[in-house]
This record gives sequence, structure tokens and C-alpha cells, in this order.
Amino acid sequence: MATARVKTKLPTIRGAKPSLRNAQLLISSGLPSLDNVIGGGLPIGSILLIEEDRFDVHAKIILKYFMAEGIVTSQPLLVASNDVETAQLVSELPAVTNDDAESDKRPEDKTDKEMKIAWRYQNMKMVDSSPEGGQTRGFGHYYDLSSTMQEDLIKTANIKHWHACYWPDQNHMFTNKAYYDLLRTIQRTLHEGQYFLSETPRERNILRIALHSLGSRLWLSDRDRSSNDDLVKFFYCFRTLLRNSYAVGVTTVPFYNFEHSTVIERLEHMSDIAIRLKSFADFPEETDPLFKDYHGVLQMKKLPALSSLAPHCPVHRDLVFKLRRKKFVIEILHLQPEFNDTAQREQDETTESISGCTSGSHNNLLDF
Repeated sequence: MATARVKTKLPTIRGAKPSLRNAQLLISSGLPSLDNVIGGGLPIGSILLIEEDRFDVHAKIILKYFMAEGIVTSQPLLVASNDVETAQLVSELPAVTNDDAESDKRPEDKTDKEMKIAWRYQNMKMVDSSPEGGQTRGFGHYYDLSSTMQEDLIKTANIKHWHACYWPDQNHMFTNKAYYDLLRTIQRTLHEGQYFLSETPRERNILRIALHSLGSRLWLSDRDRSSNDDLVKFFYCFRTLLRNSYAVGVTTVPFYNFEHSTVIERLEHMSDIAIRLKSFADFPEETDPLFKDYHGVLQMKKLPALSSLAPHCPVHRDLVFKLRRKKFVIEILHLQPEFNDTAQREQDETTESISGCTSGSHNNLLDF
């Protein structure tokens, strides 16, 4: 007997697509190479945890990509920070560009057949260092870090800013009242925009929540234990709100402030995706010469497993990043051939062959 197949109708939302693995709705992080590494994009109702490098340079760039993608796809933004002015953070967003990853490569990267190296390497397959092989066309955009986004585009966008300027009197959850204020602001924004699953708006949209440097020095309480408890408690409540709403949260946390505690491990457990950025600028004296072309290592601490029994397993886990003039690049780590060493080896072999032919006349002072 033929059985009728029940098809689940997913809502059509701007800037979102269903996952090919589990039909989970995904949005782009603004960085196509990162989308491909984590399984195609950020799932709806999930949290991306970015463990900052020491100087907060590269983590802030990824956060800007996330916010810029929300403006381009007409998705509302909630930007929160206790360290910098959120208006200044938004004004520094990169401008969208039509150039894709292939057009931005250097000219020497495009010549696969005309390789300007030794003849024995000409028939070898080129190593594709970009993890964007399975990126879907039309999903996600590319941005130019050398130019900022247009002011008219930012003014017309739906952006809500939060800064620790209002302290509520009634608070029985957190020692630091800023956590309570931020959590209440997120809850109010989700309710007013009808982003909860129980709401039935005319047109469904997705809220992007960007939290910059959560748990930094300006979030500390009088005691370390109170500061750690507030951060973990806020993360748990934040995750609960996102699970029941059409929203995605990306938060950066200063990893080096919690090196001697288990706070980071607990945050990784509660988050859905966790990456750690280890910049070589933090320890310049320990940098290996093999990594001279890169600026740091990207470690995948946790991958999403929503609506599936097993998390996404990327093909490559050895990832590095570097900051170019126009873009932030995530690449697969591979060692380049040592041209200088090859030339020196060929010269040594030639010298040994010549000396071998004249080995019988070593006793003569002059060899004609």
C-alpha cells in the first residue's frame, strides 16, 4: 500500500536556507569560508561562541562580518557591548563587494598549469587552501575590509544598540546588574519583534544578536566567583531565549581572562558552535617559521548538532587564518615547497658529482 508522505513546509525567510543534512534553517555568518567549515551556516536558535585573541583584533572582524551580513539581507540587529560604543562598531562595518573568492585571489594562484617552479612539480595537483569548495551560490556575501559600508544603508537598517547605561533596582539573579539589563533587553526585543516560535507575524524574519567581548574586565564584579557565576548564568538564560525564537546569537569572550578556571569549558558546553582564535601576535617569540605566511590558528572547539544525532564533521580541521588588506581569510594549513632548500640540494648534488669525477687527483695541488 502506498503511504502518503507528509512534507514539512519551512517558512521562506530572507537570507536563510534549509540545511541539506537535516532541513535546519541556516543563515550566513558573513564569512563564506567559516560557513562551509561549520556545516553550511549558522542554525536558527543557536549560539556561536568566538574565543577572542589577546588583542581582540580578529574576533571583532568576524563579528563585523556577522553584522554586515544582517544589514545586507535586511535582517534586524541587536548590538551590545560594554567595552566600546556600539554606534562606532556599526560605523566600521565593511562594505559589500561583488567580487567572489576566485576573483580576489592573486594572479599567481590562478595559473594551475603554468607553474613557475621545478619541472618535476608541473604534473602535481594544486592544493586548494580555501575551504569554500561546497559553498552554495547566492548564500552569503563577500565584503571589503578596506572600505566601510554606506551610511545610508546603515541608517535604513533595523539596528538596536545596548550599552550599560541603565541599572535596574530590582535584581535577584546577577551580582553585576548589567547582565540582567542586557538579558531583559534581549527578551523585550524578541517579544516586540514577534520572533518567538509562538508568535504569528505577517512576515517572518530573523534577529541577529551580536555581543561583543562578553565577560571582559568591565563586566567583573567584586569577586572572581561572582563574575564567573554571572557569566555562566547569563549564557544559560541567553541560550534558553534563543531556543524558542527565530534568532541567532554570536558572542565574543576574552579567553585569556579565564585561563585558570573552567568557565570557558562550561560556555563551550552551552554553546552550539565554538571556535578559538590563537593569534601569533600574542606569542611572537614562540611562532614557528613554518607559519610565517599566516597570522594565527583557528581551532574548532565545538560543531553544531541540532536536529541530528551527530555533529557536522569537516573534511579538514587544520585551519589557519590571515588578515589581508581587503578580507579575512580562513585557509587549510599546508606547507609550501621549500624552493631555496631544493635549489641548494641541487647545487650540492652537482658539486658532489663533480668532486666524485676528480676524486683521484686530490693529491695534486693544481688540477688541470
